[in-house]
Amino acid sequence: MAGSLLSGFGTVALQSNGGGAGALAALGLLFFAVPMLLAVISIAGMWKTFTKAGQPGWAAIIPIYNVYVLVAEIADRDMVWVLLSIFIPFAVIIPMIDVAKAFGKGTGFGLGLAFLGFIFFPLLGFGDAQYRGVTGI
Repeated sequence: MAGSLLSGFGTVALQSNGGGAGALAALGLLFFAVPMLLAVISIAGMWKTFTKAGQPGWAAIIPIYNVYVLVAEIADRDMVWVLLSIFIPFAVIIPMIDVAKAFGKGTGFGLGLAFLGFIFFPLLGFGDAQYRGVTGI
């Protein structure tokens, strides 16, 4: 009798947890899908920005090398700024302002590139901005 009583509780427990498992799966998908979508959009925008500047687009997906291309090639800063941008996160603000200016954008857009790159790189890459280089600043 005790065995049949316990098996009845197990069935009820399994049936009541079905909705919770679905909600947990949806939450897990949300925490996977949204960051992946933002990453793909950001990488695509950065790839397009690199190609607009005459650099290889694949450089956007190579860690460390993408910082070198962005800071040294596009923003035309020296190697010290590349190293600073790699090791000190807030040092990337100045080169991002230079990148924005090289594309004819202002300081605010450069700050957007530094702090909200997943929004501003696609705007820069897929927008109508043209690379003018640092001589065009």
